[in-house]
Amino acid sequence: MKKYPEYKQLNLTSISKEVLNRWEEENVFKQSLEIRKESRPYIFYEGPPSANGTPGIHHVMARAIKDIFCRYKTMKGFLVNRKAGWDTHGLPIEIAVEKTLGITKEDIGKKISVDEYNKACRKEVMKYKDMWDDLTRRIGYWVDLDHPYITFDNKYIESVWYLLSKLYEKGLLYKGYTIQPFSPAAGTGLSTHELNQPGCYRNVKDNTVVAQFKVISNAQSEKLFSDIHGELFFLAWTTTPWTLPSNTALAVGKDIDYLKVKTFNPYTSLPITVILAKDLFGKYFPEKNAELKLADYEAGQKAIPFEVCGSHKGSELEGIRYEQLLPYAQPAEGDAFRVVTGDFVTTEDGTGIVHIAPSFGADDFKAGKQNGIGSLTLVDRQGRFTEEMGEFAGRYVKAEYAPDYDPGKEDNVDIDIIVKLKKENRAFKTEKYEHSYPHCWRTDKPILYYPLDSWFIRTTAYRDEMLSLNRTINWKPEATGTGRFGNWLENLVDWNLSR
Repeated sequence: MKKYPEYKQLNLTSISKEVLNRWEEENVFKQSLEIRKESRPYIFYEGPPSANGTPGIHHVMARAIKDIFCRYKTMKGFLVNRKAGWDTHGLPIEIAVEKTLGITKEDIGKKISVDEYNKACRKEVMKYKDMWDDLTRRIGYWVDLDHPYITFDNKYIESVWYLLSKLYEKGLLYKGYTIQPFSPAAGTGLSTHELNQPGCYRNVKDNTVVAQFKVISNAQSEKLFSDIHGELFFLAWTTTPWTLPSNTALAVGKDIDYLKVKTFNPYTSLPITVILAKDLFGKYFPEKNAELKLADYEAGQKAIPFEVCGSHKGSELEGIRYEQLLPYAQPAEGDAFRVVTGDFVTTEDGTGIVHIAPSFGADDFKAGKQNGIGSLTLVDRQGRFTEEMGEFAGRYVKAEYAPDYDPGKEDNVDIDIIVKLKKENRAFKTEKYEHSYPHCWRTDKPILYYPLDSWFIRTTAYRDEMLSLNRTINWKPEATGTGRFGNWLENLVDWNLSR
């Protein structure tokens, strides 16, 4: 009679070691495959982990779930060859190597050869492979570690090129030019999924400005110039003063009511007439100053008088031209520096007039394209002002982009632009504003919205089919399929491969 081992107490660690030793001694995983080698295959390629970071408890949990499906299918009689893999995703590795070597992307081919750089990256990417292999065995996760697929291997790379060729043959691969979330610190665009990861949106305090855009007097704007006080300006608010040199249009809502107001500039005390949305009038002109007379105003007086002297629908303002706010460079094409209408304009905040810089916003880009407005990209991919930017050339638009960034010695170019506008009678109001802003999950630094040439896969061509197939899946819990995943499919955009 076979005698089973007797345990005086429950010692899970000891039992685990016994089971693992038996599995290894008897090669149980290999046997489970051998006895089913003529059976119907169930294909499993592991969604690969990255060996450049240490494994954590969340990896154990994910692998336990994967293991359940593989063991279940094996017990159902399938042949389940479980292919391990390593994701050698480039960018985090490049960032780590550059940090270790004290170089930037621009130094590759100069301070270090491409071959040396690649070798350093390949070494870095498998840094913790032994630790991963050890954990894999200790948790009893059955997977073929001896023949893994590795994403930097030429065989894998060639398989990707093959798939791309098939997508091209189907007319699903195309090149496009769009405004994308871009990380200057990482040197890459980011997907919506990446921006929506926990912690990517953070509250920041930015220096904002309501800028004054001087209206040009001509036959079209003649009606605006009747009964004015000093020079005439459109007021537009921005949380990103660094984009103002790239302004090429102003947008109004065609059905929004706008007021023309006589007043004085709070910084220069010069007489001005300004145009802004009626619904936002009270934000800039407190009722307590309504009784003050323009004629009684004295320079430097804190309580500034005002007088409403006209009203116009947004549609009446369309096409009105204004002077370029910061004329460092001119657009190479398009008909710039005029008022357009846009359905994205609201009166929830700001002035009801939107400053448009087509290079740095999706709505701006769309408005520029629809109205034939030129663009000015006066910031490079490192997040620095270009050489056309005069006294600001070479400065980072956000201090965090600088390699030697020191929070204690912040170089804030927004403040310097605002100071310049104040001196030139082009700033109406400035203040700190707290809002949520996306950051790069790889570098912890804020992103830019930037114009990029990119290759796309036309995933939207299959959206309806995928939505239909999604409804056939038995999701557990059901809300995952109808909610999060279903919503993602509903709002599917073409897949940007160039990231």
